[in-house]
Formats: sequence, C-alpha cells, structure tokens
Amino acid sequence: MIDEIKLAFNENKLAIYVAIAVFFISMILGYIFEPNLYGYFNPVVEELTQKVQSGVVKLTFTDIFFNNIKIVFSMFLYGLVFCFSIAILAFNGFFTGYYLASTDNLLYTLLLIIPHGIFEFSSCILACASGLVLFQFLYGFLKSIWRQESQSAKLILLNSFNENSTRLKQAIIILIIASVLMAIAGFVETYLTIPIAKAIISVLS
Repeated sequence: MIDEIKLAFNENKLAIYVAIAVFFISMILGYIFEPNLYGYFNPVVEELTQKVQSGVVKLTFTDIFFNNIKIVFSMFLYGLVFCFSIAILAFNGFFTGYYLASTDNLLYTLLLIIPHGIFEFSSCILACASGLVLFQFLYGFLKSIWRQESQSAKLILLNSFNENSTRLKQAIIILIIASVLMAIAGFVETYLTIPIAKAIISVLS
C-alpha cells in the first residue's frame, strides 16, 4: 500500500504542483486585493461569526470535520466538470488571504490558523489534485472510447476503463490521504489550536 501511495504521488506531481500554485497565488492575491474583496467576503465572515455566536454552527470536531470533508469531496467530484475543483480551491485561497489582510492582529490570527491550517490546507491542495487526476481519468477514458472501433459497446467501455483504471485508483488514493489530513486538521482545530495560540502569546508577552 505504501508503494501505491508513493506511486500515486510521484506520477501526479504536476497535478499537486498546480494545486499548490493555485492555492498560494490566490491567497496572495486575496491578501493584496482585500479592499476590493470586502463586499464579497465580509458578509460571509459576518454570517459565519453570527452562526458561531448563536450556536447554529458549533466548533466541535464532528461539525468542523463534516463541514470541511464536504469541501474535500466537492473538489474531488468537481474535477469531473472540467477541473472545476481548481475554482473551489482558488476561492478558499482568496478567502484565506482576505481574512489575513482584514484582521487587526495578524500574529494572533496566524496562531489561530497555522496549527490546524498546516493539515487543512494540505488536505485541500491534495483534494484539488485528486480532482485533477480524476479529470485525467475521465479524459483518458473518453479518448480510449473514441479510438476503438468495430467492437460491442460493452467491450469498448470495459477496455477503456481498464486502460485508465490506474489513474482512477490514484485519484482515490490521493483523496483518502486528503481525508485523513482533514480529520487531523479537525482534531487539532478543536483541541489544540487555541491552547497553542494562548501559550505562544503568553510567552511572547
């Protein structure tokens, strides 16, 4: 299994690098263009804050994990729609950059983000990459169907799937790793992020 994971990552480095670039470039742009994004993102921040304060959204491990895992699987599945997973990742990057730029205390905000963000952002990047690999599978599958002639429809579909099944398997492997990282992120955010931030602030002050 370890070898299959290594192979999945090695053979899909480009998809992972593209996802990394999309996230960090969009985050930088979100930070730079914070004033221009205020009208779009501030209502989202205010709505989320109100939901947390009113108890509609609870910062429990279950709530955080299931909310974030939806994003992971959305990026995976939307890879089928012409790599639309990139748009979802870019939105998250823009929002993160905007949020960092709009805060009054950047250091404290970073301390509240970094502990779980290391795992959460890595998860989102891999989820997007898995969506890109899934799109590669779909593209290869359809291309294989187009190339084949004079066979039954069932045989054409079977041959096309077999030719590209490795890519599908690798997409699922990357998705599983992304899901594990998101579970770790949820645990850290729920139980460790705030204590770590308070401990560092107390040392610095």
